[in-house]
Amino acid sequence: MPKTATNGAAAFVPGDRSLPVLRKAVQQCHGCDLYRHATQAVFGELETHEDATRPKVAMMMIGEQPGDQEDRQGRPFVGPAGKLLDQCLDEARIDRDAVYVTNTVKHFKWEPRGKLRIHKKPGMQEIRACRPWLQAELETVRPRLIVCLGAVAAQSLLGSKFRLTQAHGEIEEVKGLPPIIATLHPSAVLRARTDEDRHRSREILVADLKRAADYLKHPQRYNKCSMIKAPRQQLPAMLAAPQTALPGDNPRAMVTKKFGLEDLEVHGDREFYRYGNAIFSGRLEAVLLHSFNGLVV
Repeated sequence: MPKTATNGAAAFVPGDRSLPVLRKAVQQCHGCDLYRHATQAVFGELETHEDATRPKVAMMMIGEQPGDQEDRQGRPFVGPAGKLLDQCLDEARIDRDAVYVTNTVKHFKWEPRGKLRIHKKPGMQEIRACRPWLQAELETVRPRLIVCLGAVAAQSLLGSKFRLTQAHGEIEEVKGLPPIIATLHPSAVLRARTDEDRHRSREILVADLKRAADYLKHPQRYNKCSMIKAPRQQLPAMLAAPQTALPGDNPRAMVTKKFGLEDLEVHGDREFYRYGNAIFSGRLEAVLLHSFNGLVV
């Protein structure tokens, strides 16, 4: 049996950055032990099945790892989670054919339960070992936006301190990568315990996908501004202690007036402001919580 490489997948990734070459080469990868119990490696693809050498797509979606059906068929997101993702993309008015879908880890990690193969979360060592394949895909596809589906994918790019429950749907910036939005993995929606939880999770996923689509159409709305500086001691007590109830019926106007912002519009649950020549966006609660640090997120 072939030995597992000690330095991950790097030795198995060819220098040719074309999808057909990479897709063929990944089947020979022994960068970690997951290949030993998987049917095959599952590489990323466009829904059109076009074997374009170097396609340029607007959006690249990254999940955690292939599931049981993906492992058998050799294609990403073809199981129950993939079907739900297709529905949510349609609801968000995102052209599925224009989205490149892939996973952080290319082999299915599982444990037996009777006759079933049950998903098992990949470890950090396996995620790091597989990173060269993901990097090769990013260099080949060159997306304008990355959408991370689930915490594993998000933390693999944004770091272990990233919390999906707190920052889903927000534009994140990482040096050397396109802008990133993280949201729930469709499988998390399917695993919700109650119909109410499932409905709520699905709404979050669709809303975040709509935000991703809006970013691609209007990226200027999502520019972050860190130019505003206001020492905490100069702020009203209500902003220094944001848990205190705000007086009056228009706290939004109070905040914008305090920092000299031009209040532009509300789009969904996001507010848009102008500061000088910069347009940036954020949620009102983020403004209240972070303004005393001199930042509006």
